Formats: sequence, structure tokens, C-alpha cells
Amino acid sequence: MKILKPYMRNTSISCYLCFLLSSHFLTEVGIHVFIWGCVGVGLPKTEANWEDVLADLNIIKSDIQSIHIDVTLYTDSDFHPGCKFTAMKCFLLELQVILHEYSHTRLNATVNNMMLLIKSNLASTQNITESGCKECEELEEKNIREFVQSFIHIVQMFINTS
Repeated sequence: MKILKPYMRNTSISCYLCFLLSSHFLTEVGIHVFIWGCVGVGLPKTEANWEDVLADLNIIKSDIQSIHIDVTLYTDSDFHPGCKFTAMKCFLLELQVILHEYSHTRLNATVNNMMLLIKSNLASTQNITESGCKECEELEEKNIREFVQSFIHIVQMFINTS
């Protein structure tokens, strides 16, 4: 008897559940539920990692060379390693400012993707509190190039400690 890996068992159970649900709703909607359910469980389950965030930051770094972005953002350029989660939360808040202020399609898509990756990476650390760290509004405001460079530095710190 072949033992299935846990993720394969979940896939089989999900497909059977979709089939069971759709068999009770043999309508067009039921068929769509079945098809999309099977497609959904078949998609690869990837974990986000900090290297992906770094790749997005390098895309943004490249994009801002050709886009005129006149914005200053709270930037933690000399953060303490004991404050990396607090600093990352501030960087996330400032990314929302970029999305709000600029409507550049590629930049916004990259920023949105990066925010999802970071939130995924930090999901298990939601309850971590760091003491003695600066609040976001206490940080110095810097231009977007310096912001991205500091952001790259903190992401590299996360990569080196994971």
C-alpha cells in the first residue's frame, strides 16, 4: 500500500468534497463549483519567501529610475536588529502610501505582490512585540530611493536570520 503525502490526502478529500457538493447541485453552478474546486486544490502550494520580496524590491528599484516619484516616506535606515518586525510593519504602511499616491500599473502590481508576500511571511509573527523601537511617525522622512535601499537592507536581515 502506497502512503500518500499529507498534502495529497488533503487534495483527494477536497476533490471528493467538491464532487459530493456538486452532485447535490447538478446545475450549472454546481458544475462550476466542482471544476473550480478541483482546479483550486490542484494549484501548487508555495510558501512565500524573503528572496521573492527582495526580487520585487529590485524591480521597484529599477522602475523608480524611469518614473518620477516625488514622495518622502518614513524610513528606518538605522534600525536595531531587535526591532526588525516593528520596522517591517512601518515599511508596509509606507508601501500603502505609494499605492495611494501613484497609479503606475507595473509599480502598483509589484507593490501589491510584495505586500502579500511580506504579510504571508509575517503571518506567524503577528503577536511579536518589540520594546524600545521607534514608532513609524518618529522615523526620518526620506526619498523613495533611500526608502527602497533601507527596505532592501531589512529584507536581507530577514533572509540572513531565516
